[in-house]
Amino acid sequence: MIYAMNEETDNKEKNSPKEISRRNFMMKLSLGFAAASAAVVAIPVISALLAPLLESSPEKWRKVGTVNDFALGTTSLVTFINADPKPYAGVTAKSAAWLRRDDKNNFIAFAANCTHLGCPVRWEAKAELFMCPCHGGVYYKDGTVAAGPPPKPLTKYEVRVYKDEVQIKTKPIPITGITA
Repeated sequence: MIYAMNEETDNKEKNSPKEISRRNFMMKLSLGFAAASAAVVAIPVISALLAPLLESSPEKWRKVGTVNDFALGTTSLVTFINADPKPYAGVTAKSAAWLRRDDKNNFIAFAANCTHLGCPVRWEAKAELFMCPCHGGVYYKDGTVAAGPPPKPLTKYEVRVYKDEVQIKTKPIPITGITA
C-alpha cells in the first residue's frame, strides 16, 4: 500500500500545474516590458529608415516667366515656389535658379546652391562664372566645376517652353558634397 501511495503522489505532481516562482515571474515580466519598450522605440527608427525609400520625390512644373522676359545669351536669377511647400514654411518655400537663354527656345537652368555645402552661388556676367562666396567654389557657365572644393557640377533643372511660358521642373536639391 505504501507503494501505491507513492505512485499517487508522483502522478499528482506530474498532473498539477507547475508553480511559477516569484523570481521566474519577475524575470518574465521584466523581459516582457523590455520587449514592449524595444518595439515602441523601434517603430520610429524603422520608419525613418524606410521613409525615403517609400516616398516619391515631389516634382512640379513652375512658371518662371514668359519667353520674352529673357534676352538671348543672358543668365537671370529666377524664383519659384518649391514642389512641396509646407504650410508653415513662409518665405523659405521659395527657391531660386539661374536661368540662361541660349537661343530662341533653348533654356538651361542651374540650382542656385553650391554642391559643396549648399551655399548660394552668384553669376558673374563679365567673367561668365558662377561663384560661391563661402568656400571659393567656382563653376563655368555650363555648370561644371572650375575650381575649389565642390565635388560635382551645379544641379540642373529641366526647363520647357509651354504656351509661351518658361517653366522649371522643381525638385529637392541634392547636396551630397558634405564631408566630415
